[in-house]
Amino acid sequence: QVQLVETGGGLVQAGGSLRLSCAVSGRGFIVYPMGWFRQAPGKERQLVAGINWNSSSTYYADSVKGRFTISRDNAKDMVYLQMNILNPEDTAVYYCTAGRSAFGPADDESEYTYWGQGTQVTVSS
Repeated sequence: QVQLVETGGGLVQAGGSLRLSCAVSGRGFIVYPMGWFRQAPGKERQLVAGINWNSSSTYYADSVKGRFTISRDNAKDMVYLQMNILNPEDTAVYYCTAGRSAFGPADDESEYTYWGQGTQVTVSS
């Protein structure tokens, strides 16, 4: 069983920054890909960023490239999403996710099997 707990969401003005954190527990963390999805009202859930086991490969959705940075600390079982230059279109519930395959890819949405409870990010204009 894998437990994922997100923190760091909130309300921010357009142009501002937020950092999401995800604490992972319940299985060996180090060898699995990790990701962040988001879901806005009325829209499908979208993979916005992914990172492979040793941080050598990352994935970003086009809409967040250059603004968001995913990172992980394998010693602390933590994953982070630094979000800069936020805009109202970034408003969504953000979910931390863990992949099911050891040494799996960072960019395959189907890889991500385990989910946190989500944290709300709201960007005001």
